[in-house]
Amino acid sequence: MCGRYSLTTDAATLAEHFQVLRQIRFQPGYNIAPSRKILTVVELDDGSRKAVNLFWGLVPSWAKDSKNSSHLINARMETLREKPSFRSAFKHRRCLIPADGFYEWESRNGKQAFHIHRDDRQPFAFAGLWEQWQHDTETLYSCTIITTAANALMQPIHERMPVIISPEHYHDWLNKAADADHAYRLLDAPAYTHMIATSVGDWVNNPRHEDERCIAPI
Repeated sequence: MCGRYSLTTDAATLAEHFQVLRQIRFQPGYNIAPSRKILTVVELDDGSRKAVNLFWGLVPSWAKDSKNSSHLINARMETLREKPSFRSAFKHRRCLIPADGFYEWESRNGKQAFHIHRDDRQPFAFAGLWEQWQHDTETLYSCTIITTAANALMQPIHERMPVIISPEHYHDWLNKAADADHAYRLLDAPAYTHMIATSVGDWVNNPRHEDERCIAPI
């Protein structure tokens, strides 16, 4: 799964990387956890991209309430086309979730935390889905991060990893008119070429800790 990540890249760099014309406003963090609003990039009907802040923990549009959103922080690639919670969002509401690293814990020999990031520390994007939930006068926009089976880098740490979309495929993933089968194939595209895993200390274990010590190598 992917339950914690970092995004400390400045807004100007993110706007250039994701080709977002309007000013990006978001809350950066070294230890971003579910149940908070996170920066997300969507594509509008005219092909332009918009940065929005969505609740991390997808709430399906048909849900009776929004209380169980924490259970949907991730969507498994293998079942997202069939699972009712994600099926419609995959066809019509795909998004990018900017990050500059994510955390995973290896538990075979104790609980060692790792920060997985690009070797040049540049931002990248998780494949995500978003949804609109509405009841009476309440409206909630939420999102989830797609995960897949671990590759060679991640297998020693964890059996799952978040799907990363390469920049050359951003439009293909976001395009609402794109064929769903084509979009699904993007989830298998290799995008971990420049990723490395760095051991970090126990400071990151507490989601309330939100500073540079979270990514400090040990």
